[in-house]
Amino acid sequence: MFDDLVEAETDRDPDLAVIEAGSRTLRTQAGPPQADAVPARPADPEVDKALREVEEELAGRWGETKLDPSVSRIAALMDVLGDPQRGYPSIHITGTNGKTSTARMIEALLGAGGLRTGRYTSPHVQSVTERISLDGAPIPAERFIETYHDIKPFVEMVDTGEQFRLSFFEVLTGMAYAAFADAPVDVAVVEVGMGGTWDATNVIDASVAVVTPIALDHTDRLGGTPAEIAGEKSGIIKPGSTVILAQQPVDAAQVLLKKAVDADARVAREGLEFGVVSREVAVGGQLLTLRGLGGEYEEIFLPLYGAHQAHNAAVALAAVEAFFGVGAEHARTLDMDMVRTGFASVTSPGRLEVVRRSPTVVLDAAHNPAGAQAAAAGVTEAFDFSRLIGVVAPSSDKDARGVLDAFEPIFAEIVVTQNSSHRSMDVDELAAVAVEIFGEDRVQVEPRLDDAIEAAITLAEEEAEYAGAGVLVTGSVITVGEARLLLGRH
Repeated sequence: MFDDLVEAETDRDPDLAVIEAGSRTLRTQAGPPQADAVPARPADPEVDKALREVEEELAGRWGETKLDPSVSRIAALMDVLGDPQRGYPSIHITGTNGKTSTARMIEALLGAGGLRTGRYTSPHVQSVTERISLDGAPIPAERFIETYHDIKPFVEMVDTGEQFRLSFFEVLTGMAYAAFADAPVDVAVVEVGMGGTWDATNVIDASVAVVTPIALDHTDRLGGTPAEIAGEKSGIIKPGSTVILAQQPVDAAQVLLKKAVDADARVAREGLEFGVVSREVAVGGQLLTLRGLGGEYEEIFLPLYGAHQAHNAAVALAAVEAFFGVGAEHARTLDMDMVRTGFASVTSPGRLEVVRRSPTVVLDAAHNPAGAQAAAAGVTEAFDFSRLIGVVAPSSDKDARGVLDAFEPIFAEIVVTQNSSHRSMDVDELAAVAVEIFGEDRVQVEPRLDDAIEAAITLAEEEAEYAGAGVLVTGSVITVGEARLLLGRH
């Protein structure tokens, strides 16, 4: 069976043919992959209890907002685990906006090509198990629990030898790398948590480094200018790798290019070596023509909204081409059917995601001004709303004013609220900023998210505009995740 599969790939790179054949054999033995979805709580009470215990233990560690700029602890963990992250090639993704969507597109393209994939992304929308995916689906709760208990003794061993215990994110990163090695995967698609140089994920030597658009976010930790932030994020660029650069601010691009030169890395830049040739709005998404490193790819349907997602698609395509050696070792395009199939299968929960009709309710996890501008442009282009009501609940450490400024032109009215996280911005503080930007008559305050969504739907239904009205819930990933649950999406 295996030999037959290899022979069937004789018109392609022979090493790649062996990899793909092995993957297909594994996938056949394992059965079809799970449908890509945001997982609900486990139905089995015992499994749910065990998952909650793991979640509580993880929550007892440093959270993702408390950081010590060092990879010493995660490196120590990898060492005692036998360096599982070196058991497979990887694609590493950093940037400010678009990382998760780009990671999902890369994963979908690789999967369509027959490779077994592991994807590690953050933060999660509803369940922590979303962060670790195999073959395009979050790992089952049982496997998440098992993976945690497998590495727990090693985590505790490292804890005793370090000044600080491993953080929540470091333990999850260790779990992901161990789960990928155990699967085993053919390639890991890894999104940084924050930054790059000292991010916990940066114990891999990825053959492809992807940098999505850089903008101001986490300025207290990464720097106050795009150039400073780029300096931190450039840490994922490894010697001899290929760097895929999305369109960047000039000062950020200069920093990234210098790091690539210093690392003797090849560089492909959006707008020069690859990019979006054309795009048009289509039912349920958009139709693209992309120029990759090996040539043009026409009639690509992407079931996501917004110009920013088209640019993410161009970046993802170039990353997969680079992984397969297109544009360097091979002067050819990827298989067109593979590319079309991969992009057509992409989902990105919480990214201009429609979760209800009549009136239409859209969720978007925009949490900084650049993300909000992209979301505002995307919703304006894709939806012909006669009246759009915003529900906004950002985190307290974000640029709420910048986010509200970006949405002001498209919101008829805004309902300010807060999510259940202790990090959520105080609703009265948010209301004061919103009144300055929107005026008192356009602002409604609802301290509870469920009440805010209900109020927004009521406002959208007013003045006989029911059919043409919509609601956009935004401000943070946490807000979107809670809204998804409230609106019955599991």
